[in-house]
Amino acid sequence: MWLILYLCLFLSCNCISVALMNSSGTCKLQGHFTLNGMYQDGDFLIGGLFEVQYLKTFPELSFTMEPKLPRCELFYMTSFQQARTMVFAISEINNNPSLLPNITLGYQIFDNCLRLGVAFRGAIALASGTKETVSDLNCKGPPPVIGLIGDPGSTHSIAISSVLGLFRVPMISFYATCSCLSNRKKYPSFFRTIPSDAFQVRAMVQILRHFRWTWVGLIYSNNDYGVYAAQSFHQEMQLFGHCVAFSEILPNNNNPRDIQRIMGVIQASTARVVVVFSHSSLLIPLMNEVVLQNMTGRQWIASEAWATSPMFHTSRFHPFLGGTLGIAIRRGEIQGLQDFLLRLHPNTDQRNNMLRIFWENIFGCSFETESKETDGEQVKRVCTGLEDLNTTHTPYTDVSGLRASYNVYKAVYALAYALHDLIQCEKGRGPFSGNSCADMSNLNPWQLVHYLQKVNFTTGFGDHVSFDKNGDAVAIYDVLNWQPNSDGAIRFHKVGVVSEEPATGMILMLDEDAVYWNFENKKPPHSVCSENCPPGTRRATKKGLPVCCFDCLQCGDGEISNTTDATECIICPDEFWSSPNKDQCVPKEVEFLSYEDPLGISLTTASLLGTCFCALVLAVFAYHRHTPIVRANNSELSFMLLLSLKLCFLCVLLFIGQPQLWTCQLRHAVFGISFVLCISSILVKTMVVIAVFKSSQPEGKGTMKWFEAAQQRCTVLVLTALQIVICAVWLSTASPAPHKNKQYIRSKIVYECAVGSVAGFSMLLGYIGFLAAVSFLLAFLARKLPDNFNEAKFITFSMLIFCAVWITFVPAYVSSPGKYAVAMETFAILASSFGLLIAIFAPKCYIILLHPERNTKKAIMGRQTQNK
Repeated sequence: MWLILYLCLFLSCNCISVALMNSSGTCKLQGHFTLNGMYQDGDFLIGGLFEVQYLKTFPELSFTMEPKLPRCELFYMTSFQQARTMVFAISEINNNPSLLPNITLGYQIFDNCLRLGVAFRGAIALASGTKETVSDLNCKGPPPVIGLIGDPGSTHSIAISSVLGLFRVPMISFYATCSCLSNRKKYPSFFRTIPSDAFQVRAMVQILRHFRWTWVGLIYSNNDYGVYAAQSFHQEMQLFGHCVAFSEILPNNNNPRDIQRIMGVIQASTARVVVVFSHSSLLIPLMNEVVLQNMTGRQWIASEAWATSPMFHTSRFHPFLGGTLGIAIRRGEIQGLQDFLLRLHPNTDQRNNMLRIFWENIFGCSFETESKETDGEQVKRVCTGLEDLNTTHTPYTDVSGLRASYNVYKAVYALAYALHDLIQCEKGRGPFSGNSCADMSNLNPWQLVHYLQKVNFTTGFGDHVSFDKNGDAVAIYDVLNWQPNSDGAIRFHKVGVVSEEPATGMILMLDEDAVYWNFENKKPPHSVCSENCPPGTRRATKKGLPVCCFDCLQCGDGEISNTTDATECIICPDEFWSSPNKDQCVPKEVEFLSYEDPLGISLTTASLLGTCFCALVLAVFAYHRHTPIVRANNSELSFMLLLSLKLCFLCVLLFIGQPQLWTCQLRHAVFGISFVLCISSILVKTMVVIAVFKSSQPEGKGTMKWFEAAQQRCTVLVLTALQIVICAVWLSTASPAPHKNKQYIRSKIVYECAVGSVAGFSMLLGYIGFLAAVSFLLAFLARKLPDNFNEAKFITFSMLIFCAVWITFVPAYVSSPGKYAVAMETFAILASSFGLLIAIFAPKCYIILLHPERNTKKAIMGRQTQNK
């Protein structure tokens, strides 16, 4: 609003001036206003704007009458030191024979009273001059000042540079940090020796990241400095995944209700770290309320605008602001400055009335002799001008922490070096059109801007000074910590440096051991919305809350997170699985039916027992091979059946252990051939039983000639050979092979034998099933034969067991995962083998071993006679 108002006033004055100039032939000054300042004449003048005094109330603007002249109060010693540093730098340059030889610099410095209106008036006065009239009708010629040092305020600089930039008058601010001023299109002649808020914000976020403070509060002033800094802070925090718990604006009018509301927000928040972008004058009401309400337990982060403010030095603020971390302007040293400051004496020149105001404030006296002013009840003494500054101890004489003053010093030298380079230009080799140089008698401001952009020098303190394409200085800040002094007050202690270079980026060097923490445990506070998610979990943002507020969810099976605060879980590779803590991928457990497994041990034991039983029965039959019960129904088939059953029991061992190529190829082949040999023997035995019965009948006298021992043996071999052919074709075309199956169980690798060809495996099982079905059918038909041929009943029962086992095997095999599928197959082999062994051979062994008297031909024939 102020900017628009003064732009309108400025343009209106220009229009009136043009009208008067046309009528009178001269340019006339249209208005007079009083500005406190300092002045020294020279070949070239440098202008300056400083915040030396404070204007509490601006004169009312009714637009019906001319406003009263403002009266500034509250003298700031620190700001006056900055103004005098400018004077010192100019004096030092004038005494330097190698810099601007034969040229004397002068200065015109005004006080802006911390008000935009006053600052704008001062800037216009510096740019246009304060002479009553100008005789040149076109008002040509260089401006009264070659450049402007200031204004320290961002809002003031925006307004002033918007106007001075139209005429390319160079302006170097030593304290305006708003990032918006880096816009070269809007502010083409603006420079600064202090880093912009964009860097300051990045530096502060670096400190927050260093201490892992992800949940912080934000308070900022309601002006360009605070608003732009807050916007940059929000963006930078979001960039790194940090969050702002609350964001509050300080009232400009110090409204108690607003201060109380902000205090309530701070106390209600779980954030223990509060970042403040504001000048100290606007922050004092809030800090007074902090003291009043005794609010402790907060870590304050100060921007450069109040990080070194002497207003909070007192012991009153220490319990609440002690331990504050602040970003401060780079401290420098200026040799000879203190002696220069102490040599100051006032004079009667009205253009140097700022010296008289300073003298009256520092010594508490007055130069007014006619009517002595009173300060409360005490009458002020008269100033003589001979008072000794060595007896005073104020911020004006304190040069131990030159920060803003050091920036002023660099700004003056930057202008001087730019002017020096301009003067050194050789004719015909200049940077302007036609390789021309600047005309010193008619110097254009934009020509100095050209050289100012290329300034590059080093101060006596060793700091490099140059400007980038946006007019910003080298980015570097000191990190300060507010520590208790011996008297309980606060002192500033440098604990680190933060800088930024194009090659290395942002660098924070911090001495943590030197930091004072104003907490009971003397350690950094913990300021997070949610605790860090440990490895093995991932962050899940809570609905409606910032990203820093989240729940920690366990990673799913087969997923891991090996970092803290992971946003996503990582899927493990195919042959790996998540550890129990879900923080690393470990090789999957390889599962197969092993000999060490309890199930494997049980099946191996059963297999060996079955083999031993077969061997035992075989031994019994061999020993009693001449007895009738063994010789009945071809003992050779019985021996062949026992041998095949023995192979059936032993083939189970091929299914146990880690699958290998040869075991995979043999297990089904041996299993198929053994069972076909077994079933074919039973089939032939059944056929022999039927043939013997038929031959006992008159109509079947010649039946047995087709079932002699040779024919029986040949039939078994042919039936078995067919299975051998099936196995040979299967193995030669699509052989079974070891296979790591990752589909059955996601957490394990099932090491199994892939059948290779499903058709081959189906033919093998189908052939066994066909022979079993035929054997069962024949045995079932022969079950009612006479008792001396009742072996058919045992065969029927054995085949019934065999078929039942293998029919139930199919669904059980399909539904069993991993190694249990192999266990089901081996169990089916063992169960069917035991069924055949017991059903066929147990009755015969019973007679041979327990009732040998029944193991005679007479006993067998007697049963036949009895049946007749």
